[in-house]
Amino acid sequence: MSSAEPATAPALRQVPTAGMTWVPGGEFRMGSANFCPEERPVRTVSVAGFWMDTRPVTVAEFRRFVRQTGHVTVAERAPDQADRRGTGPELLLPGSLVFRMTAAPIDLCEFGTWWCYLPGACWRHPEGPGSNVVRRDKHPVTHVAYADAQAYADWAGKELPTEAEWEYAARGGLDGASYVWGDEFAPGGHQLANTWQGEFPWQNLALDGYERTSPVASFPPNGYGLYDMTGNVWEWTADVFRQRHQSDRGAPPGGSADEADRPCCLPRHPRATESLATRFPAPEVPRRVIKGGSHLCAPSYCLRYRPAARQGEAVGTSTSDLGFRCVLRQPS
Repeated sequence: MSSAEPATAPALRQVPTAGMTWVPGGEFRMGSANFCPEERPVRTVSVAGFWMDTRPVTVAEFRRFVRQTGHVTVAERAPDQADRRGTGPELLLPGSLVFRMTAAPIDLCEFGTWWCYLPGACWRHPEGPGSNVVRRDKHPVTHVAYADAQAYADWAGKELPTEAEWEYAARGGLDGASYVWGDEFAPGGHQLANTWQGEFPWQNLALDGYERTSPVASFPPNGYGLYDMTGNVWEWTADVFRQRHQSDRGAPPGGSADEADRPCCLPRHPRATESLATRFPAPEVPRRVIKGGSHLCAPSYCLRYRPAARQGEAVGTSTSDLGFRCVLRQPS
């Protein structure tokens, strides 16, 4: 069971900034032995209490940051041509990865079929040129690479959460539960998060009411008052990705590259080569842990809308279902 400090802890005196909630520190069982190999081993982890954004950073919040700082996202910058030798001309243009639903069932190993590197796609144009975010102020911002999320956090006087902080917060006090709200995915037939219903990637039944991102806080919060810790968009964390968790004894991660998680609904390295099927990072490509799954996660394919689920994402990647939220820690 989770062992958390009381909600009346001395640190919980005043909300440091609007839109954050206090997550009381404690111990929990991190990871899962029941799903993907990269979630193992399950071990007891302690985290100190911290403040966390109740929602993912929204388009409106990110727009305010850009206006005040002039920040240009990775997706809006032309790639370094020295790193793109031998690739097609479209990959030398600023852009990002956009999901495209297929017309019929396909081999789920052919993930290049449903991802398209689209010049001009960015946080302002999430589906590429011609699209906009005029009516998406309350949606989570997308097409942000790790450096963009870090820049926003620095500007806001916050930080990105560690993987342990994120998972502990997502569990909301339900230590060991499969999902944020318990062990049943859709209790009573109710959809409690923005995920994919139907056969991925060609049939989206949208039983939860959304085909793409949803406005933040469209679904109930977890036990700590946090919204969208499941689905909607994947979220960056500060931790470097390893194939296996550190064990309780501090042994190095086990497993081999062959046991690595398959790319799920989200590709890992958008502009490495001309073929998307080979755009996944070699071991030397820096990757960070992302958590939470997204509106593209389907039980028929990825099942990563769980607190323990994790994926390694290349730091230069940006996609139409990847965002972030921030934390604020107590001074030590």
